[in-house]
Amino acid sequence: MTGEKGPGTKDQRPETPDNRKPHPAVVSGLSSPVAGLPPGLQPGGPLTALAPMQDVTDLAFMRVIAHYGAPDYFFTEFFRVHAQSRPEKHILRSIDENTTGRPVFAQLIGEDLHHLERTVHLLLRHNIAGIDLNLGCPAPKVYKKNVGGGLLREPEKVAGILAVLRATVPGLFTVKMRIGFADTANFDRLLDLVNEHRVDLLSVHGRTVKEMYRSEVHYDWIAHAARRVRCPVLANGNLASAARAAAVLAATGAAGVMMGRHAIRNPWIFRQCREHFAGRAISRLTLGDVREYVERLYRATQSADLPERAHVNKMKKYLNFVGQSVDADGAFLHAMRRAQSEADLFTVCDRHLLAEPAREFSPEPYAGVIARPNCETPDDVADGCSLETVTA
Repeated sequence: MTGEKGPGTKDQRPETPDNRKPHPAVVSGLSSPVAGLPPGLQPGGPLTALAPMQDVTDLAFMRVIAHYGAPDYFFTEFFRVHAQSRPEKHILRSIDENTTGRPVFAQLIGEDLHHLERTVHLLLRHNIAGIDLNLGCPAPKVYKKNVGGGLLREPEKVAGILAVLRATVPGLFTVKMRIGFADTANFDRLLDLVNEHRVDLLSVHGRTVKEMYRSEVHYDWIAHAARRVRCPVLANGNLASAARAAAVLAATGAAGVMMGRHAIRNPWIFRQCREHFAGRAISRLTLGDVREYVERLYRATQSADLPERAHVNKMKKYLNFVGQSVDADGAFLHAMRRAQSEADLFTVCDRHLLAEPAREFSPEPYAGVIARPNCETPDDVADGCSLETVTA
């Protein structure tokens, strides 16, 4: 989208998130209309949601996040829908064994109308808050199958899918999408389809599929969506802190925010958002707090069938994000990535997190401390819907 203008003329482009007045919801306690949606934890305030992430937002991670301050809404990893598919048992656990106290939406990815309808009927047997359609996954392995973000190239096919799902889902039907595939040419048509098929909630990641996670987030296009659709919009993309979330709400007029990778880095972020939205001081976090989080996350994600080395490697993917706020020179990340065992990993954590346990854990990532390689994973092997692409 280099050089591409926003949804209006140059003079009509929204101001950047950092120089706008606060969103009315932040000032007055009033948010965009959310009729029919489950009530949030902060009555009248902006909504918050944990973004669905493959291999991350499972039952264990949801419980850890809830311990530190749950979002208003959870969304499952996507259920793959095709002729041979059945709802994956490990994803169903995040619905059936949900003890967070917050509603969970079941996310689908697929294109076959019959099997989408069949899968909805199967999921309606479970305690879901609603059905969510994935129109945003940027993984080449996914969009080459013409599902996820790949469908954004074919608005009329999307129209058929939305029509079937709206007719099949008796309750809440939500959509998560990006602003386009390679450009925003179809964006208005897709937004009009959201209106036509009475979608109840729209989450918009402010990048195209082809931009993956490389570019700046185009918040002006999220603002455009918030103006054009009749349902509430959640803004998604690089929301690193409560202050940033409030600024993006001000810039976009969205009804709330959806956060993913930064909730891995900082599981307190939803609680901090509510504090900031209410005009209270944001909780200060310390490296000692982070050491406790690492321990809790490690124990929560352990399983008897996962060898220690494999579990340590999985933890490294989470800690790639955590390390962005530990120290400005990336020393924790450098040492953590070389751990080979549980003992190694916690030795590194103790050395870097408990030497000065009262030192502040940075609310924003330190500049230049990255959670993934400088060069993106090649498009033909990348799985942009999991931690494989966005971490080192």
